[in-house]
Parts: sequence; C-alpha cells; structure tokens
Amino acid sequence: MAYLRAAHATAFGRHEGADPLSLMADAADRALDQAGMERGQIDGLICGYATTLPHLMLATLFAEGYGLSPTYAHGMQMGGATGAGMVHLAQILVSSGTCRNVLVVAGENRLTGQSRDTSVQTLAQVGHPQAEVPAGATVPAYYALTAARYLHDTGASQADLAELAVLMRRHAATTPGAHLTAPLTVADVTASRPIADPLKLLDCCPISDGGAAVIVSSTPGDGPAVKITGAAQAHTHQHISEAPDDLALGARQSAARALEMAGVGIGDIGYLAVYDSFTVTLALLLEALGISAPGQAGRDAAAGRFDAAGALPLNTHGGLLSYGHCGVAGAMAHLAECFAQMTGQGGARQIPTRPAHALMHGDGGVLSSHVSLVMEALA
Repeated sequence: MAYLRAAHATAFGRHEGADPLSLMADAADRALDQAGMERGQIDGLICGYATTLPHLMLATLFAEGYGLSPTYAHGMQMGGATGAGMVHLAQILVSSGTCRNVLVVAGENRLTGQSRDTSVQTLAQVGHPQAEVPAGATVPAYYALTAARYLHDTGASQADLAELAVLMRRHAATTPGAHLTAPLTVADVTASRPIADPLKLLDCCPISDGGAAVIVSSTPGDGPAVKITGAAQAHTHQHISEAPDDLALGARQSAARALEMAGVGIGDIGYLAVYDSFTVTLALLLEALGISAPGQAGRDAAAGRFDAAGALPLNTHGGLLSYGHCGVAGAMAHLAECFAQMTGQGGARQIPTRPAHALMHGDGGVLSSHVSLVMEALA
C-alpha cells in the first residue's frame, strides 16, 4: 500500500535570491510539518531535475544540504511528467517495502535565475536534433502544431481553447500564492500577442520560480492522508514529428491502466488534476482521458462543468496556466491542490463535495510521456 501523507507547493512567481535547493528545502519543510514527521524518518528521496542547476547528482546534493541520509536516492527527468513519475516511483518503493517514507521534491528559479533566451534554447532541445531543432522550433511552436491539428480535426475554435485559460485564471484568483490572478476574459486571450499560430500569449503558461514536495509512505499515519490506488505510464514517442496520429494516445493508455489498477472507472472520478502547459494541452488531455467529447473541452469549461462548484472540479488552484510553471514543481502543485481538496484542507476554495476518487495526469515533452495517478480518500 502507498499513502500520500503530505503535498505542498510554495507560492509561485518571483523569488529573488532563491535557487533550486532553497526552494526545495522550503517545500520539504512544509511537507514534513504537514505530515508531522522529522527528517530522520525519511529513508527515500526522489528529486526532479532543475535546468537552472543541472547537477549530475541533484538528489544526493539536496540530501547533503538538507540533512538527510536516505537508503534510496534518485534523480528523475521526464519533462512535465516528472512530478507524477516521481510519485509513481515512490509508490513502487513503499509498496515493495524498499522504503517506508519517501520525500519527493523539486524546485527551480526559472523566472529569476534563467534568461528568456536560455529558457527557450534549453526547452527546445526536446525537439528532434536533425528534423526539428535546426529549423528553430520552440516548445510553443511544437504545441502550436498540435493546436492547429486539434482545431482542424475537431472543429473547435480558438475561443474554445481560451475558455480553459479563463477557467484557470478564475481558479487562481482564489488561491494564495498564485503567479497570475488578474481577471481574464475570452476576448483578452484571443486578442493577446501571437506566440506561435494559433497559440496566443495567454494560451501559454508563465515561467515562474517555485518549489513543491510530497511525502509518500507505507502507512497513512495519524493525520490527513489519501491512498494511491492506481499508477501507470505510457511513452509513445519523443519527437512530435514521430507522434502517432492520435496525438494524446499515451494519455489514453496510461489512464486506462491506472484506472484498472484502482478498480474504478472515469465516471467515479470526482476531482481532476490535469497538466495544462498550454490551453491545447489541457483540451487534448481532457478529451483523451474520456472526460470531454472531441472538441468539447473548452465548451465544457464555458458551461461550468469544471468549476470548483461544478460537476467535475479541475485544477482548482489555477493550474500551470495561472498558478504558474517552474519546471518539475509546476505539475506537483496540481497534486498539492488535489491533496488539499481530498482531505478537506482547501480553505475558501474547498469544493462542495470532497471527492472519493481523484485523477492526476502529467504530460512530458510534446504529449510524449504520460503518467496517470488515481487516488482514493480514506474513510
């Protein structure tokens, strides 16, 4: 068995003077406090990569500075799927008896510690080294290709995609620590500066500083906890030029396996934590997961289905699109919000009905690597 004992995300945005290690330590401190645990109880450590600190041994570097002596330490790189992938590995470690308490942590100062050009160049390397990178493509350009295909195939509009950005901003407005909180309309999104046709500036997530930490344990402990009942991955390609015709096939595969492992169906899910680096990312994933019909994700958002008080609350902290995106910790904030909602710690943004089951889905690369996690509330 594996239990989520704590999940915390720092405020995202501008953290002058912070670095990945300090952001990770801040998040880890809060997670340990949340779980009522001491550092000496941690016997497993998994760290996400940081482009602003590309150390070959980041996990042991953090352990040394933070005062941990784990019997298992590991660093992971799976792009945007890293956060969920680390939790999947932690689930395996505690379920197998290898560890009792695993600290999963990530942090990065991409906003203040990395120039715009360096960020663009670093992230663009997910492209094919011969067929894509030499053409000068960027991550937004890769996702713009998926957006053009999505709009063509489904008949959805740019305004439909914009509804997802508006929803995330509305949720962020009620969340302390969110990077972007100013009110947003569909017209604002569609009129914002073009980045890579058909994506506009407000179809894209911001670059943030921040950190996040999660504790996965073999027992639920005495405080709030949720059970991890399903976890699965799928890796269909690395480069968008090699992607299958079904662009989000990996999401369908990993979610189906995770739900089967958990013994539930998609209709049993009461809360969604879904990766949203771009509005089209969120639309494609919601539809691949079987939540929305093809071309309908934005319209479902406009109809209120994914509101905090809607039928199926989604990313109630504001997601990557508005809470912010600081690399690996960005997606981990989705899990922190999921944990808060499932354990009744959502405060003013607590959803009306605490969900019995929740689904988190992470996406790495350009819809390349997928990790799905299913969680169950404890009685």
